[in-house]
Amino acid sequence: MMGMQKISEKLYLLGVDFFTVHIAFIIFAHLRRATQLLVEKDVSFLIQISLILYGYWLVLFLFLGLYQSWYTKSRFDELIAVFKAVSLGIFIIFILTFEPEQDFSFQPTVGRMLILSYWLFMMLLVGGGRILLHSVQRGMLQAGYGRRKIVIVGWNKKARDLADKILKYPALGYEVVGFIALDRKNVSEKHGELPVLGHLKNLGAVAAEYQIEEVILSLGKIPEKHVFQVIGLCEDLSLRIKIEPDLYSIVLGQARTQQIYGFPLIEIHPELMPPWEKKIKRLIDVAFSFMAILILSPILLLFALLIKIDSAGLIFFKQKRVGKNGKIFVVYKFRSMIKDAERYTGPIWAGKKDPRITRVGRFIRKVRIDEFPQLFNVLLGDMSIVGPRPERPYFVEKLKREYPYYTRRLKVKPGITGWAQVKGKYDTTIEEVKEKLDYDLYYIDNISLRLDFRIMFYTIYVMLRFKGQ
Repeated sequence: MMGMQKISEKLYLLGVDFFTVHIAFIIFAHLRRATQLLVEKDVSFLIQISLILYGYWLVLFLFLGLYQSWYTKSRFDELIAVFKAVSLGIFIIFILTFEPEQDFSFQPTVGRMLILSYWLFMMLLVGGGRILLHSVQRGMLQAGYGRRKIVIVGWNKKARDLADKILKYPALGYEVVGFIALDRKNVSEKHGELPVLGHLKNLGAVAAEYQIEEVILSLGKIPEKHVFQVIGLCEDLSLRIKIEPDLYSIVLGQARTQQIYGFPLIEIHPELMPPWEKKIKRLIDVAFSFMAILILSPILLLFALLIKIDSAGLIFFKQKRVGKNGKIFVVYKFRSMIKDAERYTGPIWAGKKDPRITRVGRFIRKVRIDEFPQLFNVLLGDMSIVGPRPERPYFVEKLKREYPYYTRRLKVKPGITGWAQVKGKYDTTIEEVKEKLDYDLYYIDNISLRLDFRIMFYTIYVMLRFKGQ
């Protein structure tokens, strides 16, 4: 149901933009003809130009996130987003059509001034079309159509007051189905027509039965560790999470304030990287890994030969790791240890002077060449160039019990290198894992292309200093 709503939402947006972008060009073309700057009369040619321009705006809007879910975005925020996107698009057109002899003249030409008129047409029509669509959507929500089903996790006075407030604001788009209690004795109680549907441990079953899409946490005063456990449970069920402002201090750094129609709710773990940055990040991953494999292939072949000569065993080491959203995948590395290194020890972290490491293995770990085969994991889409290092399922389960917020690390693709790798040491103890987890959480909270480039630069610096182990 939620998937269909998202699809129809985007189709409406695409339809409105398709119509308004073409109308803006028609008005612009008519204005150019009126000023005798457009002599082309072939309608089919003008249609082709209009379609090319629409393709240009479609790509730009996609990269700038204008087709994200706008379910809870205000009309003012939508207008600001359109203003930024259209202004950038017109600036790019202005640069691409730059003519030094005319544009550096004392007076701007009529043609250049008309580009500014195109900006105005785009703003009025695209912005106006989206505002109209928002207004229709808001009216439908108030009438009861298209609301998202939610439950409130918590059974206390604030939780019940919260439910009453949501019922007063139908434009929020929420349909409160009921409550989830933290104490089993509260199960089956009611607040008006809203029942307590079950205990927290039954949240998965309740979510499936009632097609719940979001949860709002109103937990009251409970230990911080329990708050993170509740958040982790909701994340495992792929439910969107919002909290009441009182809990914000507990999850500080993991949330972003979001005023929705003036309603004070805070969203946990929003997408901190804009969609256009995500797409560029993936493009960089593919291009960089492909070029690196081509350029480094002689070096990779050389070390493959040295590993084979140095010790018995396979050249490549394969191991199951946990990726984004808990997906299990096989990671590839150059083997740096003796054959069957964990046969007698079981899963353990490698130490600085680990006797299992071979002679060639010690060198390739120092310059981090052992990680290079993971470029193939990047091409396959299981990893990124930059991100938290992927961990083994055994240690992930252990660390999730030790640190309830460890699952946040699984919200992004793991990387060949990361902030923890350039700032911290190799994992040898649970304390060092905790320290590196702090670095990983810092990366997730501040994820951006700029930080990725910074980490890549630091990685090269660490490699040249032989600081790996």
